[in-house]
Amino acid sequence: MADPSSYRPKPGQIPDSPGVYKFRDEHGRVIYVGKAKSLRQRLANYFQDLAGLHPRTRTMVTTAASVEWTVVTTEVEALQLEYSWIKEFDPRFNVKYRDDKSYPYLAVTLNEEFPRVQVMRGAKKKGVRYFGPYAHAWAIRETVDLMLRVFPVRTCSAGVFKRSAQIGRPCLLGYIGKCSAPCVGRISAEEHRELAEEFCDFMAGRTGAYLRRLERRMQEAAEEMEYERAARLRDDIGALKRAMEKSAVVLADATDADLIAVAEDELEAAVQIFHVRGGRVRGQRGWVTDKVEAVTTAGLVEHALQQLYGEERGDAVPKEVLVPALPEPVEPVAQWLSQRRGSQVSLRIPQRGDKKDLMATVGRNAQQALALHKTKRASDLTTRSRALEEIAEALGLDSVPLRIECFDISHLQGEDVVASMVVFEDGLVRKSEYRRFQIKGFEGQDDVRSMHEVIGRRFKRYLQEKQKSGEWTEEPDVGTAAPVDGVLTAAGEPDRADGRPVDDDGRPKRFAYPPQLVVVDGGAPQVAAARRALDELGIDDVAVCGLAKRLEEVWLPTEDDPVVLPRSSEGLYLLQRVRDEAHRFAITYQRNKRSKRLKSSPLDAVPGLGDTRRQALLKHFGSLKKLRAATVDEICEVPGVGRKTAETVAAALAGAAPSAPAVNTATGEIIEDDGAPPAALSAERGQER
Repeated sequence: MADPSSYRPKPGQIPDSPGVYKFRDEHGRVIYVGKAKSLRQRLANYFQDLAGLHPRTRTMVTTAASVEWTVVTTEVEALQLEYSWIKEFDPRFNVKYRDDKSYPYLAVTLNEEFPRVQVMRGAKKKGVRYFGPYAHAWAIRETVDLMLRVFPVRTCSAGVFKRSAQIGRPCLLGYIGKCSAPCVGRISAEEHRELAEEFCDFMAGRTGAYLRRLERRMQEAAEEMEYERAARLRDDIGALKRAMEKSAVVLADATDADLIAVAEDELEAAVQIFHVRGGRVRGQRGWVTDKVEAVTTAGLVEHALQQLYGEERGDAVPKEVLVPALPEPVEPVAQWLSQRRGSQVSLRIPQRGDKKDLMATVGRNAQQALALHKTKRASDLTTRSRALEEIAEALGLDSVPLRIECFDISHLQGEDVVASMVVFEDGLVRKSEYRRFQIKGFEGQDDVRSMHEVIGRRFKRYLQEKQKSGEWTEEPDVGTAAPVDGVLTAAGEPDRADGRPVDDDGRPKRFAYPPQLVVVDGGAPQVAAARRALDELGIDDVAVCGLAKRLEEVWLPTEDDPVVLPRSSEGLYLLQRVRDEAHRFAITYQRNKRSKRLKSSPLDAVPGLGDTRRQALLKHFGSLKKLRAATVDEICEVPGVGRKTAETVAAALAGAAPSAPAVNTATGEIIEDDGAPPAALSAERGQER
């Protein structure tokens, strides 16, 4: 590991001007390329105290052995040079989007004497007009098959074309009218090129004028009583409309735009692009990348723009590019795009209307792509095995942790404090083993103390089950841990009369299976609390670690410094999945618990009073306060409420002490009714953990 101070440039050596810089390792390989408006200010950020750097940046500067830079005139030149160097050197610490497949394009080879329509993949060629990309090649072929009726352009290969010319007989498409057969001289090269250009115009979105022209010709043929020609034109119009229907109309007819959305987590990001031409979605593509550098959403967008348009020119760069976040600064990127197009390009965030709605759709596709990528990664047996081996090696375990349990604490400003326990076995979730806890040992907010209580209660149950099965020969010293009846199962599972959860056969669910590894959501204090709880119970064969969310550092109870797993590590990815699942499960339980508490009412305890009549009572009187002041006769006036029920309601409300007034935390308004409005819940969610 290199010391950045060993290759830090001397003061005054770095110019205060735009430029591009390269970090090289000890072997001279370029490991990172970046650009800056001011090289002096940017490079100074890399040579500060290592403790203040992002973990990924810290790894990069300690891997590097030298830095060099190139001064340019403008930020646009810096952007162009950065893209060129990234393509040339393929630096390991730069974000690189991995395209999950080679997307097919509809291509028209205008660089040939007789242009050909075909499906193309891979690098683009000069003189070829491209449309797409499409998700599937069959979608292109369906569209082309419909359009060849109107635009019978050549689709055959060079060999077939040459053979037909030699024998003087066209191929089958020539006989059925789906090729104009230039190979046998039915039309000239100039006429065939004009046909190919009309095909390109139609695919580029200029559809309205051409359809109107065909409709006029159809009407003229009908007026001249050339009904067969009119019928052919009618069928041509129908074929073109069917081809257009394959691309959904989403924006105004003249809109040409690309919409880019990003979905990301701490380790990976997915990018989705919708290509809209002539107001229709003509293509879609997506990438997934590892976040090997400390990069924001705006940075991911800038990298995506570079990859998407770095090799494009002219109409391939649309007039409008819509993004979720603007690069910083945005002017050089917009200017670079305009130069590649040859005219002004608008780079902006959609704020309202159809474009914002379509951007939301693209965003959902990005989220789905990231989730699918993670699912594929998690379901792979080889990947899971490697992840468990990496965890065992990093934590110094004797064997791989086949069962991992993760614990998380959730609360809202110290109220409704709950905890979750999720279980992964062989790298996969075991939802039937999930548990939820209410913190009962104390009041208030104390994550460390809560973690100690939860771990103690979970393993106290383990020791009790072990003793029942005869595996424990001595009376376990379980101390004064909190009672076990605070343990809850997932919603919907039956409970015994004493509150303990049960299986479908009526037997209590057990904590009889110990994990090889306990993961806690937090840093050194939470890890120490978990280890202390295990030590108090005499359990020394269960490993403990913590995963701190901010820097994704792994903390061990016996180490002063965290273990930093490589960001490409499958072990880190698995630990992150475990921690995130525990957080999701905990916060869902906490929200449900708080919601029930806020919506509780003295009417809930009235026997025989269901939801319908409770709602009728509150609707009739307007509030619980007014219902409490009503007489039995007034309550009887509510439809569906008899005198006996009215007497029961009046007695229940008279015996219940009035609760403190509820307050809408969003507006400060005092609410007479029991139960918080949705606005209060929304405001509180921003402060929950």
